[in-house]
Amino acid sequence: MAKLALINRDLKRARTVAKFAEKRAALKAVINDATRSIEERMEARQQLQLLPRDANPCRLRNRCGLTGRPRGTFRKFGLARTKIREAAMRGDIPGLIKASW
Repeated sequence: MAKLALINRDLKRARTVAKFAEKRAALKAVINDATRSIEERMEARQQLQLLPRDANPCRLRNRCGLTGRPRGTFRKFGLARTKIREAAMRGDIPGLIKASW
């Protein structure tokens, strides 16, 4: 089980990303628009740098929905590999069976 503080920190980051998503997209559009003047694009870069670091979506971390484990998480299930294995052994995930050859 991950520390509750780390889980809450990730949730806070997710809220920050959602809060600034529209503003970041607008600034990135100005930066990537070649028809704009250099001054406008530089101003947009400066405004983007003034946003909080946690507003960047690449700072989010996928975590297990049950344990909060940050590594070995499968996007399809939202669970860590150990919890997927346990659920598969119990038969909770339809169509998922243990491989044997």
